[in-house]
Amino acid sequence: MRRLAGDEFALLEVALQAEAPVSIRVNGGKGVCGTESGEPVAWCDTGYYLPERLPFTFDPLFHAGAYYVQEASSMFLEQAVRRYVTAPAVCLDLCAAPGGKAAHLAGLLPEGSLLVCNETVRSRSHILAENMTKWGNPNVIVTNNSPEEIGELTGLFDVVLADVPCSGEGMFRKDPDSIAQWSIANVNLCAARQRRIIRDVWDALKPGGLLVYSTCTYNTEENEDNVRYVAEELGAEALPIPAGEAWGITPALKQGYPACRFFPHRSRGEGFFLALLRKREGTVGRARFKGNGKREKEKENKEAAAWLSRPADFLVETRNETVHAIPCAYTETYRLLSAANLHILSAGIRLCEVKGKDLIPCPALALSTSLNPAAFPVAELTWEEAVRYLKRETLLLPSGTEKGYVIVAFNGFPLGFVKNLGSRSNNLYPPEWRIRTSHIPAERRVRLKWQQRGGEPDRRKS
Repeated sequence: MRRLAGDEFALLEVALQAEAPVSIRVNGGKGVCGTESGEPVAWCDTGYYLPERLPFTFDPLFHAGAYYVQEASSMFLEQAVRRYVTAPAVCLDLCAAPGGKAAHLAGLLPEGSLLVCNETVRSRSHILAENMTKWGNPNVIVTNNSPEEIGELTGLFDVVLADVPCSGEGMFRKDPDSIAQWSIANVNLCAARQRRIIRDVWDALKPGGLLVYSTCTYNTEENEDNVRYVAEELGAEALPIPAGEAWGITPALKQGYPACRFFPHRSRGEGFFLALLRKREGTVGRARFKGNGKREKEKENKEAAAWLSRPADFLVETRNETVHAIPCAYTETYRLLSAANLHILSAGIRLCEVKGKDLIPCPALALSTSLNPAAFPVAELTWEEAVRYLKRETLLLPSGTEKGYVIVAFNGFPLGFVKNLGSRSNNLYPPEWRIRTSHIPAERRVRLKWQQRGGEPDRRKS
């Protein structure tokens, strides 16, 4: 680090002893355009620094997908995407868990785009699927596959984000345990693994397509050296990324290829590295589609389609007793991925489960930005009731609430479903999502005051 930082090492050392900033990114897809409780992140239109770390676990709006707690430096992805991705694109987030950059991409990509979020580690892939479901964007597919398997989809993706596993030097002050895991041998191991990941997925990127390469580490072995590898061995062109002069972003530490670095003594965030490369034009095969033998049930499809705000925009089909709504804009790509035997965890909107003659609505429908607001009655919960719901405890709904399936909401943001039986209600919140901790901090409530888009109801403010 002394070699990398040079004369600024003392400043870096002091910064690493300071408390890490806390930042969030709000969900414009759900009508949130800012928070009056924080200071904007300069390079991200929806990013905000908070004055302190809050008990997010006990904020119902966090579980409703109104915002995502994300490190500020990594939000710089926005500058690369907005500069170079200007038309609808098929995008892959290759190492996407837990989902911060994937949710960011879902809002950044031009209308009509498709985002495939992949995670190799199975346990982490389910966390990714949960977070993307809560974010609510229907133009998303979540998969659990290796880079080699994704790489067989020759020429499918216009953009590939590879936020590759790294030695994590940039997270030292947020995660002290990572210090004990660090070694020069691990740095070299990570650098080799990163090259293998890029090599394995390279064929899936279209000629002319963009590779966003990023890490949360400082050393040049995992950063500039790997950019050089992609440029020289795989024939890519490194592209400059515009950055404001006041942002404190450091250029590449080795000459030859442009890149952007974040050091905590220069910019307000953790250690981060990002480079953008374009795959040179050339001859490449196209990914092919073959039928997947899907089964449809027209009666259930029509009934469930009415729960969407714009049902004509979706193909609604029943597979394995589950009704899914797939945006028509990427139906063919969805079928291609299914035919390729990828492990798809979620796609589009999971509308409901078919149980005999009953259709049981899924949480993804309540959390989706494509929900028809008139499809179900809504019960507004207090903070205490919302936390009980998220802990999957029994709720007593207000008298007069319609029987049947009811959306429960907090400050206007849907949290999920209950089945109201009159004298009691069945909590349908997924068991695997529930708040598990019984300890509630003394300062229980998260005090964030939202700014809404024009026309949004005031009841969504908190």
